[in-house]
Formats: sequence, structure tokens, C-alpha cells
Amino acid sequence: MNLHEYQGKEILASFGVRIQRGIVAQNPEEAVAAAKQLTEETGTGWHVIKAQVHAGGRGKGGGVKLAKNLKEVEEIAGNIIGMDLVTPQTSKEGKRVHQVLVAEDVYYPGDSETSEFYMSVLLDRSKGKNMIMYSTEGGMDIEEVADKTPHLIFHEEIDPATGLLPFQARRIAFNLGLSGTAFKEMTKFVTALYKAYEASDSSLFEINPVLKTSDDKIMAVDAKVSIDDNALYRHKDYEAMRDLREEDPIEVEAKEAGLNFVNLDGNVGCMVNGAGLAMATMDLIKMAGGEPANFLDVGGTADAKRVEIAFRMILKDPNVKAILVNIFGGIVRCDRVAQGIVDAYKNMGDSIKVPIIVRLQGTNADIAKELIDNSGLAVQSAIEFKEAADKVQEVLK
Repeated sequence: MNLHEYQGKEILASFGVRIQRGIVAQNPEEAVAAAKQLTEETGTGWHVIKAQVHAGGRGKGGGVKLAKNLKEVEEIAGNIIGMDLVTPQTSKEGKRVHQVLVAEDVYYPGDSETSEFYMSVLLDRSKGKNMIMYSTEGGMDIEEVADKTPHLIFHEEIDPATGLLPFQARRIAFNLGLSGTAFKEMTKFVTALYKAYEASDSSLFEINPVLKTSDDKIMAVDAKVSIDDNALYRHKDYEAMRDLREEDPIEVEAKEAGLNFVNLDGNVGCMVNGAGLAMATMDLIKMAGGEPANFLDVGGTADAKRVEIAFRMILKDPNVKAILVNIFGGIVRCDRVAQGIVDAYKNMGDSIKVPIIVRLQGTNADIAKELIDNSGLAVQSAIEFKEAADKVQEVLK
């Protein structure tokens, strides 16, 4: 589950991480009120207005602006709220901005004593350890840094048995070229950041940039946070932060129906039981000359109702030219799945306008094939993987 910047900063602050303070606003009037409040609390006269969407590169798309007075705060907030923000991490249509973060300006004109760093905490799956990745090149895309100056990216592996050790936090501060007060502040920052990552059951904490101010304070100026969905039962307060407006509506619908669904950009819809078989089916579609339009795991119960919901979700994508149903009947019997497909097809009537190939393998697969073939519906059956691939290739032609 992805969070907005202001939500990620709230979590960071709760664990003692110093943050760039800000107040979220839903409209220009609230933005002006937030700016006035920040001026009273911090003394700042300038404010940074940041679009709150689940995407990076907001500044490149015009979603981050500096306001030097209250009139500019109102004007900029009015321009950003309601815009479709296009960034390198969004589709060409962009993301609609519903709210902005009005933040204190922590940069001072002509101040050369500030420094920006990159820092993230994430899981290194290949080693089964958490990792802190950091660089002196803050404020830039980390992919660009990795491509052009890989020697400026450092990694610190964290042993799960011991957690982050004090010497590791000190080594990070040393590799960032810090000394004195800034060195001590960075070790505190890193320790608190890692504590926040672990305690919140996050899969990613990315701070870009981490700022060293001219008076040697270390703070998070941005925050990209992803919480592990599987741990949300332990964090009801975090679960309440979910912004469904930022998520694919079809994926939200699938989650409510208990289906595992991910939207893709292809032309062949997939309906499969089991994640491994789903991945293999996507490969099968590629080999047949198509592109998978989705990842859809219907789980162990592929009854008529579940199959109908799955069909309706797949068909919401206008790019889908065919649907491949690939079910292995281990726990579930193939003939029951076949009957579910026939019933769902009949219930949906004329709303199905694309060819459907059904491959059923496992318990009672032969009976299932008979049911499909004798249904009188425009559904093609297959038993072997190769046979299903050939049929997909045929209908795409």
C-alpha cells in the first residue's frame, strides 16, 4: 500500500525522524490557512506547494512549486489541485491531484552550506536482508545516478538477527562525508529511519532528498513509503490512510471480491487459478504472439459467481481481444469450473464480444471439455498447453 508524502512524513515523525513540516490542504483556501499556520509556528515566509499523488518526479511535471507570499500560495494551490499531473512515473493521462502539501521552505537563498543526500530502506530479496541504500547525489533520480556514477551509491546490509548496529549508522554518515554535529545528527537520523521502517512493516522507505541544513540539522524533505499489505492487520491506523482514488479502480474492485488482479497493457485477458500458473500463462500468451492484458488469480474456488466477476473485470479493458482461461483442477474439479464458466457466460449474455479459450487440466478434465464443447456457446476448449497457445494465436490472427 503506497502512502502520500504527508502520510509517510507523519510515520517518520512518530519515530523521531526530523521532517520538513507541512500541512495538507484540499483547496486554495485551506492552503492559505496552512501557510499562515506554518508561518506562525516556524517563522517561514516562503512555502513549497507539493501535489500529493502516488508518483515520483512531481517537480518535473509541475507538481512542486515555491510560493513567496500568500497570494502565490493561493494561486499555485489553485493551479495544482484538480490538474492531471503527468510525470515519468504516471501514464500519459497523468494522475488527478486532489490535495496539496503546504510545506515550510527549508532552503535559504544563497546558502551554500546545505547538502542533499539520497537514502532508502528496502528488502534485498536475493540475500534475505534489509538494506539501506544511500548516495551523496540527493535530489536526482537514483536510476540516473546508478547509470552514470555507480560508485556514488553505497549499500549497508542489515543482519535480521541483530538489526541496524551503531557502527553501521556511523559508517553511513562517514561515507556521506559528514563530520562534527552533522555526523552525529545523521547517525540519529539513520537509526530512527530504520526503526520506522521495521516497526511500520514497510516494504520501502525512500527519502530523496535527505537535507543537511546550514546549521547541521538532518531532515527528510520528501518521503515515499510503501506498507506491506500483508501486515496491515497489525496497523489499522495505517490501513485507514489508504487513498483508493490513487489506485486502479478495477484492482480495488478485485480486492473487494477476493481476487488477485493486476492491470497490464496487453490484448489477451487471463483468468487462472494459482500465481505460478498465472505467470506461466502470461509466458504462454507471449509465445503465441500476444501480450497479457492482466494478471488474474481467481484462487481455489472458481464457481459461476467468481468467474462472472472475473470476466466482467477483464472485459472492462477495451484493449482485450481474447480471453484465455487456464485452470488446473487439483483441489477444485474441472467439471465444476466448466459449469461455472458456462453459467457465467449465459448470465452475461451479449456483453461478451471476444473469443474465449478455456484450458482445463486435472480432475475430470475430459468431462469439463465435453461440457464446454456441448454448451453451444462461443467458447473453445483445450487440454494441453500447446493446444491453448495455438488457439490464442489463431484468434489473434
